[in-house]
Amino acid sequence: MELYQHFRKEEHQFIDHVMEWKEMVEHQYAPKLTDFLDPREQQIVQSIVGSDGDVRVSFFGGALFVERKRALLYPPYFEPNEEDYDIALFAVRYPGKFVSLEHRDVLGALMSLGLRRGKFGDILVQGGEIQFFAAAEVADYIRLHVGTIGKAPVSLELLPLSAAMPLAETWEEGTVTVSSLRLDAVLAQAFRLARDKARTLVESGLVKVNWKVVDKPDFVCGPGDVLSARGFGRCKLFSVEGPTKKERWLVRIGRQK
Repeated sequence: MELYQHFRKEEHQFIDHVMEWKEMVEHQYAPKLTDFLDPREQQIVQSIVGSDGDVRVSFFGGALFVERKRALLYPPYFEPNEEDYDIALFAVRYPGKFVSLEHRDVLGALMSLGLRRGKFGDILVQGGEIQFFAAAEVADYIRLHVGTIGKAPVSLELLPLSAAMPLAETWEEGTVTVSSLRLDAVLAQAFRLARDKARTLVESGLVKVNWKVVDKPDFVCGPGDVLSARGFGRCKLFSVEGPTKKERWLVRIGRQK
């Protein structure tokens, strides 16, 4: 199928899901709401569905600035609004004077509930305050089963979406040269690591590309890819500006502040 040629092999299964959603809307002439999708998944949905006049798609994750969003596929007659995305916003109340919680603590507690990652949107952590978005259909289950995060006792308060903490995404951009577009080479330059160290991180399953674990150092990166390494942060490959005279690649990379 020609469609698959435009995507990486590991994305083919997700493409099948998107095609199923699209066909469902076409045949039932009714909206289809997905779980929360990461930005790469949103790009795939947009590219497959977005230009089709019989099925349209829009995205919302609880606030304009979030990364993870639910997709709503719908026929032309339908006019979506925020309520159609069925998103709940929780505030985490905990004794902040005695304990500090991080993003990974919250994510760990949520994933221990046995729900798919797709049932949760962005987790917002700022100045001791914590909020997170979740699919409304599992909101009661979450409130019932989350009583501690890490070692801290917590309570969850349901808030209107308008109360979401605004978080600004900023990137420190720069142009570097890399010996190749292999994942370990790009990672080493982005985080100023020895190539062997970068390779070990990848092979240990500590590196994600576009929010998916990639454990092959020879994975070829491309423009738009978002890389993250546990303990080092996140970077984005904004552009590949071509090979240099010394047969290295000139790339523009941003590190998230």
